[in-house]
Amino acid sequence: MNKLQTLQHYFGHDSFREQQEEVIDAILNQQDLLMILPTGGGKSLCYQLPSLLMSGVTVVISPLLALMYDQVVALKSNGISAAMLSSMQTIEESKTIEAQLRANQIKLLYVAPERLMNDYFLTFLLDLNINFFVVDEAHCVSEWGHEFREHYRMLSQLKISFPSTTIAAFTATATATVREDILNNLNLQNPKVVTGSLFRENLTITAQHRQSDGRKQLLNFLNEHPNEAGIVYAFSRKQTETTAHYLQKQGFKAAAYHAGLPTDVKNKIFKEFVADEINIVVATIAFGMGIDKSNIRFVAHMNLPKTLENFYQEIGRAGRDGLEAKTLLLFSTADILQQKSFIEDLPDSPYKENAFEKINTISRFANSESCRHQQIATYFHDNIKACNDKCDNCINPEQNKLDITTDAQKLLSAIYRTGQSFGMQYVIDVLRGSKEQRILSNAHDQLSVYGIGEEYSKAQWLSIADKLLELGAVGIGEYKVYHLTNRGKEILKGQEEVSIRASRLIVSKAKKKKVDYFDDYEVETFDRFRALRKEIATNNKVPPYVVFSDKTLKELSNVMPSNKSEMLEVHGIGAVKFERYGHAFLELIKEIENA
Repeated sequence: MNKLQTLQHYFGHDSFREQQEEVIDAILNQQDLLMILPTGGGKSLCYQLPSLLMSGVTVVISPLLALMYDQVVALKSNGISAAMLSSMQTIEESKTIEAQLRANQIKLLYVAPERLMNDYFLTFLLDLNINFFVVDEAHCVSEWGHEFREHYRMLSQLKISFPSTTIAAFTATATATVREDILNNLNLQNPKVVTGSLFRENLTITAQHRQSDGRKQLLNFLNEHPNEAGIVYAFSRKQTETTAHYLQKQGFKAAAYHAGLPTDVKNKIFKEFVADEINIVVATIAFGMGIDKSNIRFVAHMNLPKTLENFYQEIGRAGRDGLEAKTLLLFSTADILQQKSFIEDLPDSPYKENAFEKINTISRFANSESCRHQQIATYFHDNIKACNDKCDNCINPEQNKLDITTDAQKLLSAIYRTGQSFGMQYVIDVLRGSKEQRILSNAHDQLSVYGIGEEYSKAQWLSIADKLLELGAVGIGEYKVYHLTNRGKEILKGQEEVSIRASRLIVSKAKKKKVDYFDDYEVETFDRFRALRKEIATNNKVPPYVVFSDKTLKELSNVMPSNKSEMLEVHGIGAVKFERYGHAFLELIKEIENA
């Protein structure tokens, strides 16, 4: 088969996406390459397809077991022989896979970098017919990247052990510095560098100053996505658990995921999520990098990520099927200060300076009023036009501003009159006239500022405090005690005015929205297709999206094919998948149309 025939037969596509064929041709011509393409852009196909057209086995180096497992399951579902060697296998299973490799019965082998650097395994590979190596998540090579891994740095040995074997490196994100680090460390020879557009036109990006703990804002956001799959990222293990518990009480099928959980619990949550048995995973960044789930409709962040690279990669897990998806970033100035306090503890070095610059970059991004997609593109040295209403700043460029000078003076005065010796929660309680025993014991109910801020909720006062932190009007000392700066004193004296976006003070009520990312599908038909997909997936012990993606089910609901040839015209259905799953869907279509 040629390229297009292989594409249709195994992957169910009639044409390549932009730049895919260029990369495939480079690999077929045995040229080293680096491809930088956003998550969901189709990087995996760029190395999976040429492997099928070449003799020998392709060795894919990947950082996470979950990612490898997902890829192997998906490839096998498409009728492609694939395997992984990891700690997940028993000794007997590993020996069986090694025997299959020696017999040329496997086309793609997935391994972690730690295994690749093992002397026994390197010697074993030298006896195989390897057509090319793939370094996935190649940004992990660079110490200037956001996910540097020491074992990835050791992949520089690949060209020493296999000097004539092609290396194809892939990543979703890489600044100019990281790109050069990848090329140099992997010793790529005369490499082809292919960079796709950073613009994910199906993603809508929104950033909001977090009000209080952000749960009401999160709830408003989730109510726009009923029964849809999504990830909520939280900063700490405890926060994942408390947030997941809160969502469960609100009726959501949610679970917490973090590195501190037992392995069997993490595996259970992962499998339930990919099988659509739970809708929402509330997780630390330990979760997500290994997910090849195409129908994630939203990603929310409860805190500011450490870097713009982290943020871009994490939101990229939404909408991998090309359908509309939304993201929400909740942040506060306290997040920024917390991140900087961690960096302060590092020894002085260029890396420390780089870390400070990265947190400043994402802080500017979160607070900005210009196109968010453009800002991301500029950071990664890409150039795009405005996003056409795919971010909050472009949807509502003329945001109302409120004069809060008097309110700021009230807050600054309360900090000063309580002796600049308390945290913000306490100061706000004084402003709002709380009768908490601690306030009464300190006689702060006798202060002139006591009870003068009842017009605002605690969340609104915290937003005003955030604004003063951004302006540098207040500072935070040891034990999170607030104090006035010189600028704060100037504002208190009426020498400077303070304004804030109205949206930061107005807590809107949740508005339920109808599903609108399928603009032309039959809801009842789609739901019946989804139920059948779940039944097939359960019987075959694979995730539902491995059977057919949401995009495929949508097209099926529109086209309603009546035979094999018509069904093979549908996006994502190739000959192998038709033989495995197609007949059951044709039977259901016949039943629906005869009803």
